Amino acid sequence: MNNYNSNITPKKADKYLINGEIKTWNGAFNQVYSTISSTEKYAPTFLGEVPDLTEKEGLEAVEAANNAFDNGQGIWPTMKVSDRIKCVENFAHQMKATRAEVVHYLMWEIGKSLPDSEKEFDRTVDYIFETIKSYKELNARNAHFSNVQGINAMIRRSPLGVVLCLGPYNYPLNETFTLLIPALIMGNTVVFKPAKLGVLLIEPLLEIFNKSFPKGVINIVFGRGRELAAPVMKSGLVSVLSLIGNSKAAVALQDLHPNKNRLRLILGLEAKNPAIILADANMDLTVSECISGSLSFNGQRCTALKLIYVHEAVKDEFLEKFCEKVDNLVYGNPWEKDVFLTPLPEKEKPQYIKELIDDALQKGAKIMNAKGGVVTDNFIYPAVIYPVDASMRLFHEEQFGPVVPIMAFKDTATPLQNMSESNYGQQVSLFGKNSEVIAPLIDALINLVCRVNLNSSCQRGPDVFPFTGRKDSAVGTLSIHDALRSFSIRTFVASKDNAYNNEILQELLDSKKCNFINTDYIL
Repeated sequence: MNNYNSNITPKKADKYLINGEIKTWNGAFNQVYSTISSTEKYAPTFLGEVPDLTEKEGLEAVEAANNAFDNGQGIWPTMKVSDRIKCVENFAHQMKATRAEVVHYLMWEIGKSLPDSEKEFDRTVDYIFETIKSYKELNARNAHFSNVQGINAMIRRSPLGVVLCLGPYNYPLNETFTLLIPALIMGNTVVFKPAKLGVLLIEPLLEIFNKSFPKGVINIVFGRGRELAAPVMKSGLVSVLSLIGNSKAAVALQDLHPNKNRLRLILGLEAKNPAIILADANMDLTVSECISGSLSFNGQRCTALKLIYVHEAVKDEFLEKFCEKVDNLVYGNPWEKDVFLTPLPEKEKPQYIKELIDDALQKGAKIMNAKGGVVTDNFIYPAVIYPVDASMRLFHEEQFGPVVPIMAFKDTATPLQNMSESNYGQQVSLFGKNSEVIAPLIDALINLVCRVNLNSSCQRGPDVFPFTGRKDSAVGTLSIHDALRSFSIRTFVASKDNAYNNEILQELLDSKKCNFINTDYIL
């Protein structure tokens, strides 16, 4: 399926996965529409249907996951590490065959460009294999006894229990799998509900999930969060809430759990990542990075640059070059050549962005680029808004769309103070050259956010680097290395160092009957 065009056959995805059984749904369905128009006169394109499951199916899914975990005594949590790895490897190899179909729906469902859709798929497969590699290394480091103060101990990492996994619509494959795969490989069982957009692309993976993992280990349900996630949380059976989305939803779900002290949180939430452009910044480099940082995938990324601070001395030069580049960005359908801007997948998003722009204009800002704010049925052309101040919604709200607010500053104390007062603290981009100016800024910024990007846009990758945030931007750390730890807990077996105990430990090692106590090295 390499020839992408305006023809698409609607799919009735009537399957879901609970307790090792792919079931056929005969109830109500949610219709899936794309904001990409297949007609000359704009009209949303019907892509298909997905099950609108109810509370009953949600509770069946969490019961299945709970039974599969079986208080830590189930087949999956007690399985040898090498055998769990084989299951995940088997899944990844089979997943490769779905690339064309998944890429197809990434474009149609969320409007992601063809190169970015292919990149998301390939990066996800790579992430799975890198996670396997990291888990092997973790297992090797733990495959020995430590002797401290007359105590022998073997320390490993064990699963936490049932995980509720809720991924985002903007990276419905990649970011979802950065939760799903480490949760599974560490021995947890999972209830997974896809996001509101990017649901049809999960359907080709159902059979592969079912073939690759034991009964009840992975349960995949489709429907509304209120009907599914809410009762799952109320059941009290969930040990880990793993969610990439917004903080309001995360708080609401936490509040439904009857035993919050038992609930571990792994959350990737909203951000308002700023760029700080110093007077000596390389302007061509800065403009290029700020274009990709603020408008890649139409700004619909938590790591997008959502507020740009530019020094008064270079404000005019930056605005002129930045606006020219913005107005030259190519808009079109995701599969068209050289396209950068694509239709917005949320039908209400253009109107929301317009409201933000209108609010700023009413309070003294201007649209600085010629095409800025031009609205169509499924898009609003990126608007460069200047000067923005704290009275405007654009200063505070995470716009998650194609609008770029810009502020000028004379003293770096201004952006630092604003960042310290912000509810968010994920990343920042710092553009400049003078190390004497940059050094104290880095020391201040690193205590306000978790990643300082020097002369480059904010981003998540490479996936081996920590991905997290302060305040309302994240709970827990998601990287290949850290996610394995986030979805597990340190546990150990300890015994006094004497002949009686040591003989028992040696027998356990020699017999290989205990999956926890072993020194096997996995190649």
